[in-house]
Amino acid sequence: MQITIDKTRIEILQGDITKQDTQAIVNAANSSLLGGGGVDGAIHRTGGPEILEHCKKIRKEYGTLPPGNAVITPAGNLTAEFVIHTVGPIWREGKNHEAEVLKNCYKNSLSLAQREMIRSLSFPSISTGAYGYPIDKASKIAISTVIEYVKKHSFFDEIRFVLFSQYDLAVYEETMNNLI
Repeated sequence: MQITIDKTRIEILQGDITKQDTQAIVNAANSSLLGGGGVDGAIHRTGGPEILEHCKKIRKEYGTLPPGNAVITPAGNLTAEFVIHTVGPIWREGKNHEAEVLKNCYKNSLSLAQREMIRSLSFPSISTGAYGYPIDKASKIAISTVIEYVKKHSFFDEIRFVLFSQYDLAVYEETMNNLI
């Protein structure tokens, strides 16, 4: 499924984030930036040690990455040129500003990509795996935040939401249909 806003194509697809050919992919990282499970582990494994080395440099200079913030590294062995690492919120029944933090993950990743002149990027569904964010709620934040950003900033050529499972894809497609 895809829509076009101004000149930006926004696409929702099922696939492997590590195989995307956009200029950058977004990593649903943890605050340590040292790799982990899920999307984070897959990106580090596939991208190789170059990603981890750059993450260690960032960590040494700035410390851990707070939820909602974003940093960028080269993509190592991935098809993409860059990885934008962002830390999503852990779901705590919506009582700890999780929605605001998740929105910041998308906004800060888009803003960083634009500053770095990255015209195409792929997002996973941030925080909906091990961090337990309900995918129906997360998809609304993800899609609406990207659409809002693209309407204000006519910069990107393509933004993808790359979903791992058929179920996640169906939820994102339903959300997109309800928002447009």
